[in-house]
Amino acid sequence: MAEKRRPYRRHTAATWTAGGLAGLLTALTGCGGPATERTGPAAVQRVLDARAAAVRDRDADAFLASVDPAADGFRDRQRRMFASLRGVPLADWRYRVVRTGAFPLPAAAGGGPRIAVEARLSYRLAGYDTAPVGAVQYLTLTRRDGHWRISSDSDGAADGKRTARQLWDQGRVQVVRGDHSLVLGTGQTGARLRELARRADDAVPAVADAWPGRWSREVVVEAPDSVRGMAELLGSPDDSAYEGIAAVTTGEAGASNRAPADRVIVNPRAYGELSGLGRRIVLTHETAHVATRTTTTAETPLWLSEGFADWTAYRTAQRTPRAAAPELTRAVAAGRLPDRLPTAADFGFDAGADRLNRAYEGGWLACRMIADTWGEGRLVSFYRAVGTAPNGPGALDRALREELHLSAAQFTERWRTYVARVLG
Repeated sequence: MAEKRRPYRRHTAATWTAGGLAGLLTALTGCGGPATERTGPAAVQRVLDARAAAVRDRDADAFLASVDPAADGFRDRQRRMFASLRGVPLADWRYRVVRTGAFPLPAAAGGGPRIAVEARLSYRLAGYDTAPVGAVQYLTLTRRDGHWRISSDSDGAADGKRTARQLWDQGRVQVVRGDHSLVLGTGQTGARLRELARRADDAVPAVADAWPGRWSREVVVEAPDSVRGMAELLGSPDDSAYEGIAAVTTGEAGASNRAPADRVIVNPRAYGELSGLGRRIVLTHETAHVATRTTTTAETPLWLSEGFADWTAYRTAQRTPRAAAPELTRAVAAGRLPDRLPTAADFGFDAGADRLNRAYEGGWLACRMIADTWGEGRLVSFYRAVGTAPNGPGALDRALREELHLSAAQFTERWRTYVARVLG
């Protein structure tokens, strides 16, 4: 689209005091020398269970009891992280050990046993997440003064094992609740977060009108304070790739309604540069991805998933095709009518701004053509047919034949004719 670019049994917690956790850690101590089986996955799991219970109980002392007191910098960051979680509405928080020996450990002064752990953090936001959101963590546990504690979450970075960062790792989280939204931000003004909540609240009924059926009708928006913070939340070391991107939706395509929830992550600078209409379009587009995620699979072409999201966003915007598709309009005027639908490569971040914009515009016009020619209901059923068809690789061709009674070649030619007509 023209104004944005997009890269998609409950346990009862026991109360752990700092002393209680220290007792558990003492019980896990080996008898000297290298770590033994007594410090294998099961023992590490018990340490992390105690840490998770401290988060659920909002017990800062118990949480810090799981952190190596000699790891000054890491301990300070953990203290700040715990404080940053204060206003976040957590329904659950737990860890699962995936494996030990997860990465080479650097040499440490003073020696002593250490364990390199890959763990999976799972958490749910109260009232919004129907299933846990997961994130990988690479932790070093060190035995010191008879206790096993976490001393680092970055020792694996040199081996490519980077702990996934969350918003609360970036600073104190501010929380704004809307009628259909939860906005979490760091380093933002209250006015900016409330504006995001209003836009998201407006987007939910707009998407529900275009996409009938079951979905959460709730949106969680995360607003870091910089494009670097956005890239960190997306697990990217290159923040320059997101400079011109106003928002990105994360989520698992084709997952069930109980799969991890989506997050709409906003780039404060790019979003802030948009007009009011642009902001409305961006939040509606991203909300459309939230709504359609369970129908979108790995086989769904990006021109369809992105085009449908743009069609939903522009559906009531009263913008002409030329105004909404300036890059394709210029190409058509110069005699460069596209000869194929946009491919996945056209949507890549390294495709360049002009090519990326043309890809979004082309996908939008393909969906607009279906709605104009066969009706909005047929566009919705076509999308569903592609996402729910068996034997994924042939899903698009089957949906074209069954829903539109066209071959892929015929559909492409119809699209090219439509583009020439509405942009020419």
